[in-house]
Amino acid sequence: MPRLRVRADAREEILNAADRLLGRFGYSKTTMDDLAREAGIGKGTTYLHFRGKDEVFLSLIDRSVDGVLRRLRAMAGGPGPPEDRLRAMLCARVLLRFDAFQGYAQGLHDLLATLRPLLVAQRERHLREEAAIFAAVLREEGLPEEAAGRLARALLTGTNSLLPYYLSPAQMGGREAVAALAADVAELLLAGLPSPAPSRPPR
Repeated sequence: MPRLRVRADAREEILNAADRLLGRFGYSKTTMDDLAREAGIGKGTTYLHFRGKDEVFLSLIDRSVDGVLRRLRAMAGGPGPPEDRLRAMLCARVLLRFDAFQGYAQGLHDLLATLRPLLVAQRERHLREEAAIFAAVLREEGLPEEAAGRLARALLTGTNSLLPYYLSPAQMGGREAVAALAADVAELLLAGLPSPAPSRPPR
């Protein structure tokens, strides 16, 4: 019997275990006992960090999207014209998620089918945070805050159908096809980007 580990980072160990088991067994067949065993900790320790299996897997998605948001913030504050950054960010929001979830495409669909009501609220929170990052870049184009916010949500909506939540397991196997579609959609969306507001001549 493997020796159980007591770790200060037990929460991360549990999430890492959930990541592996989602690909191996899927959501429905994974139990809290499985998570504890895979993480090498006692079952009681899992309940110190999570109320149950639902919370573990929702937190796993949160962790993945937090990584996407960090990357988008770095891109938003990077060099280059705003339109170029927006184009790269639109493609990145699709492909970063694709890469994170590709290893358990079937398990993700199992998870979505079971936890959909909870995931809808979680996804809306993620979209609000993501839209704020895009809106900050759009404001560099001279757009007022409200207009930038609306346009940011429109840009995200335009690429949402390419996110793993909406792709079939078969489609999750075709990264090159998804990348090409993301680039095409980004190009179409940004073709209608308002021109920067003209600067006022000095008085």
